[in-house]
Amino acid sequence: MVRAAVLPAVGAPLEIAEIDLPAPGPGQVRVRLAAAGVCHSDLSLSDGTMRVPVPAVLGHEGAGTVVSVGEGVTGIAPGDGVVLNWAPSCGSCHACSLGEVWLCANALTGAGDVYARRASDGSDLHPGLNVAAFAEETVVAAGCVLPVPDGVPLTDAALLGCAVLTGYGAVHHSARVQAGETVAVFGAGGVGLAALQAARIAGASQVIAVDVSPEKESLAREAGATDYVVASDATAREIRSLTGKQGVDVAVECVGRAVTIRAAWDSTRRGGRTTVVGIGGKDQQVTFNALEIFHWGRTLSGCVYGNSDPARDLPVLAEHVRAGRLDLGTLVTERIGLDGIAGAFENMVAGKGGRALVVF
Repeated sequence: MVRAAVLPAVGAPLEIAEIDLPAPGPGQVRVRLAAAGVCHSDLSLSDGTMRVPVPAVLGHEGAGTVVSVGEGVTGIAPGDGVVLNWAPSCGSCHACSLGEVWLCANALTGAGDVYARRASDGSDLHPGLNVAAFAEETVVAAGCVLPVPDGVPLTDAALLGCAVLTGYGAVHHSARVQAGETVAVFGAGGVGLAALQAARIAGASQVIAVDVSPEKESLAREAGATDYVVASDATAREIRSLTGKQGVDVAVECVGRAVTIRAAWDSTRRGGRTTVVGIGGKDQQVTFNALEIFHWGRTLSGCVYGNSDPARDLPVLAEHVRAGRLDLGTLVTERIGLDGIAGAFENMVAGKGGRALVVF
């Protein structure tokens, strides 16, 4: 039996409980978690913004050590350090055939499986986003693990599984920031802080961080922000004033709220690019008029998982870590145990801190 944070129903508080994990079956891997990041997507799953079968063990950003492998698993052995990949691509759907593995139609089919049972009553449990990282150990499909790159500490490697792949990918793959361009990043949580570092790595000449919390300015500047704007009704006007009244070449929205998406769009220069990373609810309606779309000539695009291919991108990120260009530790503002996840959710709702990291 292992301890895990169980979501009993949508909208219910998480419960710390003991669960029974089976031995890994064919094509499966059992992993002992070293760390798991608490992502805003976990909050979106718990409150129903994103739907998954429940009861479930949430947590999708993690790293750990392989305990055992099932029949047919090759390339991974007990004792290996691995990063969990919550969105494994099938390699055969239309998106995968186009090389757009981040849009794989079958990536989340595993979330509907029963992967464990609650020890107290034997009730079925689902793995939130395939990997159920809010637990001391988990059993996942072999496609959900990737080797931890050399030179990356196992605990820090957890952040590569979502926050860094998403933030880095939003800047480099979706927005395609070029050296000398100006960038605004809306939201200084885990993904936003990663995006700020990515913009600096890309050689942006000016990196403007935007957040509702004045207390996050030091975090944002440490990540690479050259300017900091406390979000308000005047955010777009402030950003234009910081950029010679032009607006930024690229705005990256990491919040998922209609007002923030609109502010990011309004902060982008004529002909610039606005990339939306944040996951918002169906009630968050963003409106544009036909004339402004023509006049501004901006590009508005969504971004799923940073438009990243984890197998391709993890070695690139590791090289940035080894070279000192990417500092994973600066994303973490709180290290907690399983019992601290509820508090981490409360901090996300309140807009406090960067990434909370569950350390086992």
